[in-house]
Amino acid sequence: MMGPASRWEDLFPRLASGTLLLLIGLGAVAIGEDVFHGFIAVICGIMIWELVGLLQPNEKSLALGIGSLVAAVSMIAIYLPMPLGPLLLFIPPILGLFWMHQNRWVFLGFVLAVLYAGFGMMSIRDDLGFIWMLWLVLIVVVTDIAGYFVGRLVGGPKLWPKISPKKTWSGTIAGWIAASVVGLLFAITAKVSLTTLIILSAVLSIASQLTDIAESAIKRQQGAKDSSDLIPGHGGLLDRFDSMLGASVAFLLSGKLINLPMGFH
Repeated sequence: MMGPASRWEDLFPRLASGTLLLLIGLGAVAIGEDVFHGFIAVICGIMIWELVGLLQPNEKSLALGIGSLVAAVSMIAIYLPMPLGPLLLFIPPILGLFWMHQNRWVFLGFVLAVLYAGFGMMSIRDDLGFIWMLWLVLIVVVTDIAGYFVGRLVGGPKLWPKISPKKTWSGTIAGWIAASVVGLLFAITAKVSLTTLIILSAVLSIASQLTDIAESAIKRQQGAKDSSDLIPGHGGLLDRFDSMLGASVAFLLSGKLINLPMGFH
C-alpha cells in the first residue's frame, strides 16, 4: 500500500512535463496550417523512433530511419488529395514489416495508429478549426488528470494490474465522467446535440485509455519503464502522447457520423 508521500512522488515531474508539452502543443494548434502540420509530423516521427527502440533496442539506425520516414510521410500526406494522402500512410508500416526482425505485428498496429492519429489531428485542425482541436486535446488531458487524482485519492480495485498496476477502476471511470463534462460544455457553447457530443467525448476518453494501456503492455513486455529518456526524468513522447493516439483515431473513425460546426479558427 502506498504511503501519503509515495502516492504523489511523480506529481511534480508529471505536472511540469505535461504543462510544457501542453503549452507547446496548444501554441502549434493556435498557429495551425504548416506549423501545426510540422509539429505533428515531428511528434509522430519521434514516437516511432521510440517504439522501434523499445521493440528492437539494438537497432538504433533502424529506429532513426523508420522514425524519419514516418515524419516525412506524415508531412506529405496531409497535402495530397483524397484518397492519396491516407493511402500514402501505409508505406512506413509495410516497409517496416520487412525491416523489423521481431514484434512485427505490434509494430504494424502502433505505426498505423500513430500515422492515422497524426493525420486525424491535422484534418481536424484544418477542416473544423481551433475550437474542435482544443476539444479533442481537453478530452485527453482531463481524462488523464481525473484518472490520476481520483485513482490516487479513492483507490479501489485495479483496472488491469498485470499490465498497468497503478490504474484503478475509480480513476478510469472518473476519466470518462470528466470527458463527458467537457463534451457537455462544448455542446452548449457550439449548439451541438448534447447527447451526441457527451457520448462521443466519453468514447474518445475510453479510446485514449486503451492506447495508454497498450503502450504500457509493450513496455512491460520489453522490460522498460519508459519509451525513452527524451524528457529528463519523465520518459519519452510516446509516454506523453499515447492517449492522444486512441482519441484521434477514434474521432477519425466516428467523427464523420456527427455534424460538427466548421469555421471555429
